[in-house]
Amino acid sequence: MSQSLLTPKMRGVLDRIRRANHTPYHQLPVEQARAAYEAAAEILDLPRAPLPRVENLHLPAADGSLRRARLYAPSHERLPVLLYFHGGGFTIGSIETHDSLCRQLALRAGCAVVSYEYRLAPEHRFPTAVEDCWAALRALGPAAAEWGLDGGRLAVGGDSAGGTLAAVCAILARDHGLGLAAQLLITPGTCAHQDTGSHRLFAQGFVLERAAIDWFFDHYIGHHHRNDWRFAPLNADDLEGVAPAWVCVAECDPLADEGIAYADRLRMAGVAVELDVYRGVTHDFIKMGRAIPEAQEAQAAGAAVLKEAFSS
Repeated sequence: MSQSLLTPKMRGVLDRIRRANHTPYHQLPVEQARAAYEAAAEILDLPRAPLPRVENLHLPAADGSLRRARLYAPSHERLPVLLYFHGGGFTIGSIETHDSLCRQLALRAGCAVVSYEYRLAPEHRFPTAVEDCWAALRALGPAAAEWGLDGGRLAVGGDSAGGTLAAVCAILARDHGLGLAAQLLITPGTCAHQDTGSHRLFAQGFVLERAAIDWFFDHYIGHHHRNDWRFAPLNADDLEGVAPAWVCVAECDPLADEGIAYADRLRMAGVAVELDVYRGVTHDFIKMGRAIPEAQEAQAAGAAVLKEAFSS
């Protein structure tokens, strides 16, 4: 029944994935899973768009070490900046796996995008990723000014685990008086336990599977920490005053219900929210621009939110 919810093109993508018969990430050693994701991550993405500025840079981690970052800008003007956190279950992924998406956001929004490579589990377990991303966000304003960008106009965003990290950083920014123009939460994880209806309905056969989620989270965080709001922002006591949010949800995604629930919590707290639910597509759809039209629609929608937020 749940397969019937998919669009024809999304079903075609899933058929191609099944025919490829690759070993699932959760059945591989972590280093092999990272390499496999690196090799496959942009196969369905749009070609990497040429931009006037693409520069490899660094931003700090929580321990003071420098982490890789990449700047994408559609001009050499003094542009506002989106700090972007890649997805990958806190365990895989890099600035390379999300290069095409970041280029599209920069190109479509007319802003600079800085993609940041936080430390991954299991080598660095919770809350290292949170602390790294927050350290990078705190450093971004002064760094942006050095890079010829507008460090006074900042936004934060990410997809999947990166969406979780962006939501947490938006709360921390509110708590520390750091103003953000927007938060872009793309298919984010927000709850402590995988027990919603969408988790049950889309547990297998829809790109992100229950076994993979378990594998990612077991590497990242102990069960005794999973109610911590820095892992499950839906558990945060108070969301009033956080940055306006664009919440992008895929209908056929285990994380769908928690993304919608987080948008509802934000609205109840008086936060301006745009919630877009893309019907008939799965987790990670926004990185499938070669194959499904909803990917480019979502990229354009997120960029429009950024453009409006930075112009107000």
